[in-house]
Amino acid sequence: MSADFYELLGVSRTADADTLKKAYRRKARELHPDANPDKPEAEEQFKLVTRAYEVLSDPDARARYDRFGEEGISGAASSGDPFGAGGLGDIFEAFFGGSPFGAGGRSQSGPPRGQDLEIVADITLEQAVFGGTIPIDVRTAVRCDECNGTGAGGGTQPVSCSDCGGSGQVRRVRQSLLGQMVTSGPCARCSGYGQVVMTPCSACKGEGRAVSVVDYTIDVPAGVDTGSTLRLTGRGAVGPRGGSSGDLYVHIRVAEHDMFVRDGADLVCNVSVSIAQAALGTHVVLDTLDSPEDLIVPAGTQHGRQFVLRGRGVPVLNGRGRGNLIVRIAVDIPTKLTAEEEALLRQFAELRGDDVTPEDKSIFSRIKSAFS
Repeated sequence: MSADFYELLGVSRTADADTLKKAYRRKARELHPDANPDKPEAEEQFKLVTRAYEVLSDPDARARYDRFGEEGISGAASSGDPFGAGGLGDIFEAFFGGSPFGAGGRSQSGPPRGQDLEIVADITLEQAVFGGTIPIDVRTAVRCDECNGTGAGGGTQPVSCSDCGGSGQVRRVRQSLLGQMVTSGPCARCSGYGQVVMTPCSACKGEGRAVSVVDYTIDVPAGVDTGSTLRLTGRGAVGPRGGSSGDLYVHIRVAEHDMFVRDGADLVCNVSVSIAQAALGTHVVLDTLDSPEDLIVPAGTQHGRQFVLRGRGVPVLNGRGRGNLIVRIAVDIPTKLTAEEEALLRQFAELRGDDVTPEDKSIFSRIKSAFS
């Protein structure tokens, strides 16, 4: 007994057109032969599911099926094409954009597109902030100059394939459970090119391309960061025998800076001041990426205090404005003091009433100090 079409799609008998379509897409993706290379039974199930959808998506055929079962729509099967005038390939094309039995082959004839390429470009923080142009070298496939990309040598040209008539596709008819099936796939003789090279080019062995290192100059937009990717259309490998070029993807890597650390759109840096400068205040000339800035450090500034210079950070990529420059104050504590400096600090501590370690006046301490 034949399987019920509604059960094959997993829907109720009252399912509307949208529900049928969603159910078919789900089942077709699950059972498609390309997704089940080790399960030959999946292909038959795929055909049954597609047959079920073809019938139930047609209001007239569905009405006959609901009333008489498969007997009511047997005429479609006897016509030699169980999937209607368009065939299974057209149904699959409408949903997925490809042939159901392509097995990874190209759906279009002619030379294939070249490969996409990826490289990493190292830039400085200044280039990331302000943008600019950088040179890159790419090892890629380029058109063969000897044959001008045709793959044919000795003054010859590719000829039209006699098996497919230049279309690159061959239609095949086979019998199945549901009757005759017509499918199409790449021509085996010309591999889908539509043309055959009778005398291959000696330089490229009929490929129509050769490997070379190409120099490019690319534009780096302001605001890029490590992990940003630039897509250069048509800068990838050229396709064989005149095929179009792929794309080039440039992954950006920003080098560390001696002074600034990036935090999103902000830049962060540390500025060291002495105890006296922090206590009494000072002016610090700070070399930003734009220009020198006079930073006023007021009296009583504590270690870790932050000053924000607005608009001195990184531009927002594909946006407006810039981040800020955050300056963190680091109070530099001396590790060695002269006798005079120590005396002055002890006097300062005494005036403030601070409890400090007593001065060591032993002979051993003085000898140690003399040789330190």
